Amino acid sequence: MTSTVSEKPLFRGMTKGVIAEGDQLRYSPAWITARRGILKVYPDRLECGDWTIPFTEIREAVLSCFRSSIGIPGYVLRVDTADRTYHFGLNGGRYWKGGLPFPVRREKAKLRYSAFSLVARAILIALVIYYLVNIFYRR
Repeated sequence: MTSTVSEKPLFRGMTKGVIAEGDQLRYSPAWITARRGILKVYPDRLECGDWTIPFTEIREAVLSCFRSSIGIPGYVLRVDTADRTYHFGLNGGRYWKGGLPFPVRREKAKLRYSAFSLVARAILIALVIYYLVNIFYRR
């Protein structure tokens, strides 16, 4: 069921989305390759690109509120259906603080670092140090 031209969503906002099992409340490679798009909330469904999730198919929805490592608020919406689990990374807007047109459990969370993320950050720090050392020793 795709939206018609005249049908306006209740909300639309930028998102990153993945289909993955388990906990995605961490910095991980899944988010690097995540689908970028607009999440649209209608009275009866969620849409993101060609993903359509009717509310009648949602087994559980969990909205996790967090602050990034630099203090920016955000959310991860996990939507479980019979055959898939969707995860949407969302900006910390007011819409998600209010009532939603589908049942949702809200929780506070902390973003964790995956092993991949820690290694990537260590490499980045090492490259910055290498670059700075080369600048100061060339003078």
